Amino acid sequence: MTTTTDETRTHMELRQDAEVKLQAGIAPGTRDWTIGTAALTLLHSLASNPATAGDALKLLHELQVHQVELDLQHEHMEDDRRELEQLADHYAELYDSAPAAYFTVDGAGRIIEGNLAGACMLGVERDDLVGRSIDSLIAPASGPALRALLALARSSSGRHSCRAQAGGPAGSGWLKVVASASPRGPSCLVLVIDLTDANTPDL
Repeated sequence: MTTTTDETRTHMELRQDAEVKLQAGIAPGTRDWTIGTAALTLLHSLASNPATAGDALKLLHELQVHQVELDLQHEHMEDDRRELEQLADHYAELYDSAPAAYFTVDGAGRIIEGNLAGACMLGVERDDLVGRSIDSLIAPASGPALRALLALARSSSGRHSCRAQAGGPAGSGWLKVVASASPRGPSCLVLVIDLTDANTPDL
């Protein structure tokens, strides 16, 4: 019921806006909207008869209003598209420029995607992240803790974390690994923070 009411209100507002623009002579340019042959024939027939000439004017006005409504809807959709593109670019920039390593990993712990910090931590180009095991970031002794963390994240809600000793390209310090289930499927979202500069493994 609320959706229907909102749609009715939106249509009324759109029509009022179209009426105002028509009266003010500032209606947006048409976007190849055309009046069909049947409508033109009906208009001509009504206009040719003095008894229905007024109806012809009303019908013509309705067609003009509808045309402006379509143009306004198109403008609104274009504005929405640009806004969504800007928002997507904004969040992509935040993700890519984050100082911490972000990864999405599958059920086997293989990397599906990651940001630039993640690629740097692994010592590879970003395009080479896909398919690598998240285990390659840590020392073998911390492998069980990481795998248990990922299993817990996939099977429960909320964020979970553990400490792991870095290994391979990540060095030999301590890492904090935070994981949560991805809302898009069976994968996990993983944040890896290098604790080396913190001088403590307890952060």
